[in-house]
Amino acid sequence: MVSSRDIPGRKREYETIFILRPDIPNEVIGGINSKIRGVIEAGGGRLIKVDNWGRRKLAYEVKKQLKGIYLFWSYLGTPGLVEEVERNLRLSDSVIRYYSVKIAENVDPATHTAELTDEAFTNASVPGPDEEAIATGQAGHRPFGDDEEEAAFDFEEAVFGSVDEPHHRRNS
Repeated sequence: MVSSRDIPGRKREYETIFILRPDIPNEVIGGINSKIRGVIEAGGGRLIKVDNWGRRKLAYEVKKQLKGIYLFWSYLGTPGLVEEVERNLRLSDSVIRYYSVKIAENVDPATHTAELTDEAFTNASVPGPDEEAIATGQAGHRPFGDDEEEAAFDFEEAVFGSVDEPHHRRNS
């Protein structure tokens, strides 16, 4: 399915965002990412960027879910590649929604630099902090009551001294 507007040797740039069920483990996210990467590469496309935006609240309930894990993909490919990517997303039970957009036509793949490294691709299987945790300032904080030796503040030790020291009363 090639358009007369397409210049031979050039590709189109696409972005696909898909939303996964919020309760799936990181291994499943990694498996879906590997599958979609395989579809893009087998179709002659090239991955530019993959980013996991984390768990976000959905605007409305989708497939009985109120939250979802958002993944952003940017890639170069031919027009038929998007249909194949979306077909594979549709077949996955973990995907609750997807949307693809054409960003540019007639992109020269040789001049278009890819931002994707193997480490970035692997990190895309781990969701970032939950959007509610970010809003409440809890992202990156330890849970309450989780004491670490060097970081914990001991009120009694600060007021009365070390617990190991015996407390002596002075006789007046």
